[in-house]
Amino acid sequence: MNTLDRLADTIAARAEADPDSSWTAKLLSKGPEKCAEKFGEEAVEAIIAAVKGDRDNLTAEAADVLYHLLVMLQASDVAYADVLAELERRSGVSGLAEKAGRG
Repeated sequence: MNTLDRLADTIAARAEADPDSSWTAKLLSKGPEKCAEKFGEEAVEAIIAAVKGDRDNLTAEAADVLYHLLVMLQASDVAYADVLAELERRSGVSGLAEKAGRG
């Protein structure tokens, strides 16, 4: 099991935790909209770090983006395994062909 798998499992477990005992539980308790908002904030911070060429900050912000993406998926009842399955489905398919197939 890799780090992202473990993180997704931890986030799923925290969905059942007391919001006063866990930042993840607190964020999840606020619903999908708040989780999406936090994901967006972190994505913007990562973009700013990338544009500035700040590799260290981009590394930290990218970790935040991945964490908040997984939280948003959990809050939206989208299984991490389903996202991985979609990536696997796209594996080996040209990005141009995949986009064209979406219609």
